[in-house]
Amino acid sequence: MTERRPLTDSGDSPLPVSLKQARLPRWTPPALALAAAGVGVGIGLAGGLTSRIQWGLIAAVLFIVGTYALAAIVEGGRQAKDRLATSLVWIAFLLAVVPLASLLWETVARGTKVLDGYFLSHSMGTLPDALPGGGIYHAIIGTLEQVGLATLIAAPIGLLTAIYLVEYGRGRLAKAVTFFVDVMTGIPSIVAGLFVLSVWILILGFGPSGFAGAMALAILMMPVVVRSTEEMLKLVPNELREASLALGVPKWRTILKVVLPTSIGGITTGVMLSIARITGETAPVLLLVWGAKTINNNPFEGAQQSLPLYVFQQWQQGSEASYDRAWAAAFVLIAFVMVLNLLARGIARWKAPRGGRS
Repeated sequence: MTERRPLTDSGDSPLPVSLKQARLPRWTPPALALAAAGVGVGIGLAGGLTSRIQWGLIAAVLFIVGTYALAAIVEGGRQAKDRLATSLVWIAFLLAVVPLASLLWETVARGTKVLDGYFLSHSMGTLPDALPGGGIYHAIIGTLEQVGLATLIAAPIGLLTAIYLVEYGRGRLAKAVTFFVDVMTGIPSIVAGLFVLSVWILILGFGPSGFAGAMALAILMMPVVVRSTEEMLKLVPNELREASLALGVPKWRTILKVVLPTSIGGITTGVMLSIARITGETAPVLLLVWGAKTINNNPFEGAQQSLPLYVFQQWQQGSEASYDRAWAAAFVLIAFVMVLNLLARGIARWKAPRGGRS
């Protein structure tokens, strides 16, 4: 594509000028990143800096400055600003990913020392915490039961509350419900545990149990379910509701057969995210479940163990064997949360509406 220059004073004919600007090759950003990393390491070693984090920060600054300067020379100021913004986004991404990757690597490296079939199928029993051996079977049972009970309590209530707010909510009641949902979203986990402790154990006289911990976890889970489900229901086009209502379908049946199936993928993801949030809670479990070294399959009676509480208690012991068990339990907990997320994605893809499907 070309443009015509205006006639010069000497009467020369207009000359075609190309509008295509000079661009840096595609390999330039990776090459600059490698060069910046090398220079950053060199500066760090020359300056006596022993931390690799400091080397990385120096390399990041050099990469940003070098990218902007080279782009300004070759491509112009406007494209240089664009590359500057892109470089800042990549640096921010790496700053977020590197600690996460480091944590995962450390957990896997130290957690696999004692992680085997015996560790997964046995409890601590009467084994002293300072000695090697034992397992987390009792903690896995407790976590599954407590999280399962909390989900059975919170998911239906949260789903029905979100349906009310989106489909029926009007007036002061809806505003009050929205206000309390917002308040519950910011409640610390220890406050939920203290509330259940004061009502369930101190006032009503029930003892510590997995069900008591599940009630506190349900309090933490409900606002997340409500908010995520509410947003998913709002994304359903009103045309679908109107078409169903125009055919004479009652509103409750429209919600059940049209609105919920359309948004089931997002709703499932929100529920799974709320489950992942409460799975790692320790404070309510510490107050209400107390922890046990033996297997307790009854969540409604007696103390029970859970994975996050097990990690906390084993780390608190301070011995090498307890540290290994704590890392292994943390690895199992991370794997459990990852499985939940993968399961949520699978259910969302399975239940999502498809074209041509009746």
